[in-house]
Amino acid sequence: MLSPVAKKELEKAWGVKVFDRYTIVLHIFRCNAQTKEAKLQIALAELPLLRTNVRNEVAQLDQQRGGSRYIMGSGETFMEIQLRLLKEKEVKIQKALRKLKKNRSLLRKQRKKYEFPIISVMGYTNCGKTTLIKALTGDAKLQPRDQLFATLDITAHAGYLPSRLTVLYVDTIGFLSQLPHNLVESFSATLEDVACSDLILHVRDVSHPETSLQKKTVLSVLKNLNIPNHLLESIIEVHNKVDLVDRYQPTEQNAIVTSALLGHGLKELKEEIEERVLKGTGKKIMTIKINLSGPQLSWLYKEAVVQEVDVAPEDNTAKVRVIISDSALWKCKRLFPQSSYLS
Repeated sequence: MLSPVAKKELEKAWGVKVFDRYTIVLHIFRCNAQTKEAKLQIALAELPLLRTNVRNEVAQLDQQRGGSRYIMGSGETFMEIQLRLLKEKEVKIQKALRKLKKNRSLLRKQRKKYEFPIISVMGYTNCGKTTLIKALTGDAKLQPRDQLFATLDITAHAGYLPSRLTVLYVDTIGFLSQLPHNLVESFSATLEDVACSDLILHVRDVSHPETSLQKKTVLSVLKNLNIPNHLLESIIEVHNKVDLVDRYQPTEQNAIVTSALLGHGLKELKEEIEERVLKGTGKKIMTIKINLSGPQLSWLYKEAVVQEVDVAPEDNTAKVRVIISDSALWKCKRLFPQSSYLS
């Protein structure tokens, strides 16, 4: 943040209002905040700036011989009152955020209960994360915007992989180089969802002249968020907006080249996601021979992902190819011990 003296000198020299980086970023955040949680997080991040302003005002009052006087016999100076009010505001905001954090934790537990693989989509601000999620899910409600920090809230969107496995794509806040520490701290609770995901997609705008620097920024923030090592090591790097680069060729190995806007590379990306998800979650692709006279087929449709059903009418059985989790497989064997479980 600019010191008051520096700000005043610059405004005097240039003849215009001067705002520091922190104030500008806060303003952009405030304009894009839509949910209660985002607004609370911004209010929390704004408190250091307000405290600085109070101290600066008091310094000016001191010069006028009034800043340290007690207010109406309260035993508190002007600065003490203002700082106390800001502290009370901070306590209220943190209490409200803790409540929202608890609610979000319950939502995470529900997702885990239904065993939907969770894929966090991350990247530098305005790299095309929301556009990519819209392309992967077909969610018409998503309205990507070509602007900084258009997404300030964690949102989840269901999509299907080639095997018909349902996954949840989590849209996250975009990053920025030299993002003020207080802003990172304020939004760290929101980004806790990333640590609970099964896979991370790192989306890069390869048409940007500083795409390599942006990559370093994102990876640096991820490491500071205490993301588990297995997630960091399994990140899928998505080189997006290749339609804006003539004859683009990736320099990084295993990068998936896409144009979310035009739909290029989505098939390859989904296949890579599926391979990583199956490996990371321990889900199995297997064939189960069942008796069609019982309830097992409907149970499998409910508890697993049914890919194919090969019916043998002569003995009223079927070979069912499924994607199934370890816990669901254990339940299936316990409920239907007469079935044959084939690899």
